[in-house]
Amino acid sequence: MDASRDRAALARAGNPRNNDAVRKYVAEFIGTFVLVLGGVGAAVLAGDHIGFQGVALAFGLSLLAMVYVIGPISGCHVNPAVTLGLLLSGKMEGKDAVGYVVAQCAGAILGAGVVLLIAKGMPGGYSAVTEGLATNGYGAASPDGFNMGAAFLTEVALTFLLVLTVLGATDARAPVGFAGLAIGLVLALIHLVGIPVTNTSVNPARSLGPAVFAGSVPMGQLWLFIVAPLLGGATAAAVYRTVFRPAVPISAEEAERALRREREARIAEDRAGTRAPV
Repeated sequence: MDASRDRAALARAGNPRNNDAVRKYVAEFIGTFVLVLGGVGAAVLAGDHIGFQGVALAFGLSLLAMVYVIGPISGCHVNPAVTLGLLLSGKMEGKDAVGYVVAQCAGAILGAGVVLLIAKGMPGGYSAVTEGLATNGYGAASPDGFNMGAAFLTEVALTFLLVLTVLGATDARAPVGFAGLAIGLVLALIHLVGIPVTNTSVNPARSLGPAVFAGSVPMGQLWLFIVAPLLGGATAAAVYRTVFRPAVPISAEEAERALRREREARIAEDRAGTRAPV
């Protein structure tokens, strides 16, 4: 009877590793939803009032907030290029990568859909196909008419900057607690540079979300905003592994176990009331 009760209890509790994975995927879904809602929403709903500088800030602030909200759960990638960079640099397990990317794309599509529904409430309505829904593009679809080559190079270079910042700011030797600030600010900087060229992607999920609703032109150009950011992320991982390689390599699994132990210790301190205020 005791063995039967134990098995039933384990069945109800589920597999802790599976539960952890689901929580990570849900966190990535929420984080990417917020990034698109905040950034694309600012461009579509408030762009005429705040200009592209305000849109750049909206993307940066959205990411900065999510780093501290979902970072403890999933690491706050909210971007397939970041996930690839972390995977190639050995900072995450390969078994989680596909789930992260699926969750990110789903969150981006939902975020873009919500922005579109709100935009349709404007006087006279709103057409994603006509107005663009802040999609990314080159040539005639570029805000300032930049060609495909310039767009590709811009996306590779800016994604390289973003992913290298993520990798460096989250390195064990980086100042503790400031990663979110560095990552959010660099995303704002990236948008200040990239908005006139491509409307700034550096994130395949961010590009996919609005493109789903905006017709054939954005979907036809979507390949560039998948390939270029992934190439930029992979290049950043290669540079990180060369320049920042620790003297004693730590596997992603070992780092994840250490992080879990640290979180459990902090929770125990909070419950006991012994943890010093931050």
